[in-house]
Amino acid sequence: MLILSRKVDQKIKIGDDITLTIIEVRDGQVKIGVEAPKHVKVFRQEIFEAIQDENKAAATQTTPEQLQRLFFTKKN
Repeated sequence: MLILSRKVDQKIKIGDDITLTIIEVRDGQVKIGVEAPKHVKVFRQEIFEAIQDENKAAATQTTPEQLQRLFFTKKN
């Protein structure tokens, strides 16, 4: 992990297309602006983890309609 110290209005570049800007530091909280191409998805860590959990749950759930198709589909 790279650890950097930055002041308000200073920037961090990630590759050619992503820029992080320190917007504000107050009461132990840092506000960061993210400039990235539209195709780059940017999430807070806790939101990213929630999305991953939902995707895993959706992949393992079987709906009643899916069960019905499994058991009542005509076979040749």
